[in-house]
Amino acid sequence: MKKYTPSAIEPHWQAVWAENKAYQASEAKDKPTFYALEMFPYPSGEGLHMGHVRNYAIGDVLARFKGMSGYRVLHPMGADAFGLPAENAAIQRGVNPREWTLKNMERIRTEQSRLGNAYDWDRYVGTCTPEYYQFTQWLFLLFYERGLAYRKKGAVNWCPQCATVLANEQVEDGLCWRCDSEVVKKDLEQWYLKITDYADRLLSGIDELTEWPDKVRAMQRNWIGKSEGARVTFTIPELENESVPVFTTRPDTLYGVSYMVLAPEHPLVPQLIAGKPNEAVIHEFIGQMKMENELSRTGSDVEKIGYDTGAVATHPLTGEAIPIWVANYVLMDYGTGAVMGVPAHDERDFQFASKYALPILPVILPPDQTEVLEGEWKEAFAEEGTLVHSGPFDGMNNRKAISAIADHLEEIGKGGKTTSYRLRDWLISRQRYWGCPIPIVYCDTCGVVPIPKEDLPVVLPEDVTFDGKSNPLATSESFRYTPCPSCGKEARRETDTMDTFIDSSWYFLRYTDPNNKELPFSPEKANEWMAVDDYIGGVEHAVLHLLYSRFVTKVLHDAEMLKVDEPFKRLFTLGMVLKDGSKMSKSKGNVVSPIEIIEKYGADTARLFVLFAAPADGELDWNDAGVDGIFRFLNRVWRMAQQHADLVREKPEGKLEDRVAQGLNRLLHQTVKKVTTDAGDRYQFNTAISAIMELVNGIYAYPAEGDRGVLAEAVEKTILMLAPFVPHIAEELWHDFGYQGSIHDGSWPTYDEKALVLDEVEIVVQINGKVRHKAVLAASLDKTSIEKTILAEEKVQDLIEGKTIRKVIVVPGKLVNIVVQ
Repeated sequence: MKKYTPSAIEPHWQAVWAENKAYQASEAKDKPTFYALEMFPYPSGEGLHMGHVRNYAIGDVLARFKGMSGYRVLHPMGADAFGLPAENAAIQRGVNPREWTLKNMERIRTEQSRLGNAYDWDRYVGTCTPEYYQFTQWLFLLFYERGLAYRKKGAVNWCPQCATVLANEQVEDGLCWRCDSEVVKKDLEQWYLKITDYADRLLSGIDELTEWPDKVRAMQRNWIGKSEGARVTFTIPELENESVPVFTTRPDTLYGVSYMVLAPEHPLVPQLIAGKPNEAVIHEFIGQMKMENELSRTGSDVEKIGYDTGAVATHPLTGEAIPIWVANYVLMDYGTGAVMGVPAHDERDFQFASKYALPILPVILPPDQTEVLEGEWKEAFAEEGTLVHSGPFDGMNNRKAISAIADHLEEIGKGGKTTSYRLRDWLISRQRYWGCPIPIVYCDTCGVVPIPKEDLPVVLPEDVTFDGKSNPLATSESFRYTPCPSCGKEARRETDTMDTFIDSSWYFLRYTDPNNKELPFSPEKANEWMAVDDYIGGVEHAVLHLLYSRFVTKVLHDAEMLKVDEPFKRLFTLGMVLKDGSKMSKSKGNVVSPIEIIEKYGADTARLFVLFAAPADGELDWNDAGVDGIFRFLNRVWRMAQQHADLVREKPEGKLEDRVAQGLNRLLHQTVKKVTTDAGDRYQFNTAISAIMELVNGIYAYPAEGDRGVLAEAVEKTILMLAPFVPHIAEELWHDFGYQGSIHDGSWPTYDEKALVLDEVEIVVQINGKVRHKAVLAASLDKTSIEKTILAEEKVQDLIEGKTIRKVIVVPGKLVNIVVQ
């Protein structure tokens, strides 16, 4: 018998698959399509980790399963290759980011190949190559042409450590999502994409994503943050009645406004405080607020700090003058940068007003109260009640007054019903080198001029300085200055590059047509494969990558380049891989290298362990003993297949003439059904593998004199079912069975529902709880028939002779307990 040697088997088959282009997506139209995709990796210097292995193994099982189930499969791979880590590595090592990144890309490709993943390598894309980012630039110009790309100056999130701007979505709890540095505000002129134009469609589209996890859909809804409310217009007399809009979800409290608060960054603040007693203090306060992150200003436990500007605003309904303050808890990024203070009915406003002795004006009474009692308003009341001190709306239920007051504001030209969103336009400018150049020049004569599409790509230059302090592209003389595409005069290039999330927001489309030199992709080819049927990756991308990808897809749908307007039909978010209860990381010294596992046990063991050790959407705690157990199981499968290889070649016909043969046949069909359902439809890979293990046990327990045809079929189909999980050992054994073609081109086993039905069952007979007999009965008998048949058996009558039957307990299909005295 041959020995199971992964170090010999796996490289051999990987070479054969590569030479034969075994996993190249078919161009034939004779089968339905299936697009399987795992989120592509960032090519860092650390290589792959076991979290990657888990991600790829899930996608690979699905791709192989669908291929064996009659689909033509697209299963590509690439590298999300632009970004700060490569640039920072270049600064530290004195090398060009391109050199660093391409080397890491090749390393990861090699590691992915060693895992035996069924990728169509001819479709590989690296987002840092000019062949790819040419069309990232092309897409930017499409957005620009459609009025969805624009440039404006404003306060942006700035990471001092990374020396670059961050989108709102890239600031997590006030920290940079990449390096955990504290983010501050900085005024810069930047490029944005109008994702807010698609806010409603992005929100309503979530309802169609029925095969996405509920938690991801909820996260996207919350990030878009749609709020129905009213726009209220206050005016400032000393600024010639300058209008200041406020968004509120509670227009019913409008008569309770006793002050207004502006964000320190609000553009009107400098005018309001000019020459006022607090001018210097407030300017200092503004500077402090620009250095603080959102969490440090708006957290529930953060002290509310504010200053009176000395200016007043005119209340739109009462005409009264209300003081204007600036405070730390109001942000320019949200709403309009201005809020109306209603301390009687908002807890935050109540705290602020109490601290600074501002008026508290109750306008909603609780149902059990008829008047406002002096000195008894001890906390904000935010429940349903009746309006008081609210002019013509007195006596109205406050919930009904929300609509009525909003309508009144519209009638008098002071506001009206409106919708607000938490979502802000996508800030894509980055002051870094290793990203996609923005294809724009600035001409003193022509203004902002886009580069013609036929002149793309705008290629990253080599003559740059990496000092970690400035934008490297701004140091390149050859890049900065170029003729204006419109008039030919000297112009200046945009030296910002695009956010790397731009690159990953459309890569799945490039895979459908990776060699197109004229367009990002052919609509015909994209429409053949899109949407992605199964998309697999981490839940950490629930807001950023997935939201941006949905936005770009909808824009391309509107541009008539795509039929679909959602990119991913089914989304699966896998759990993290832990070791000793903590997420694997180099800093904790608990990283397990996939290559080490492959060299010791083989890729098939690594794949099978990460799929078996825990449900795919749950956390997986690494266990060395568990890995060893999987290796032993594969050795057991190997011995089983080798022992019966000649029998499988013979293919004897199964007779199914005895209960033992029928039992193994039933177990086989039960296993096929469970693996098909659990692995192919439900992502329950651990239970599917467990079922195969039980079948292997059943084969080992099968008697030597049993029906040979049933045994041969069970052995062969066991290897077929294992093929998506452990492709190398399955391929080797398949050829040992005498087959010439690849097992992965074989047909997935089918099951017969009739074979799952038990004709007979073994019934345990107990007398006063002790097992005394076993009987084989028809599985279809009901309780009464089972009892009657058992009591009529001669052996049972002998056991209870001379005794009185007090009770008979029948558990159909299992046992009969006869209680006697």
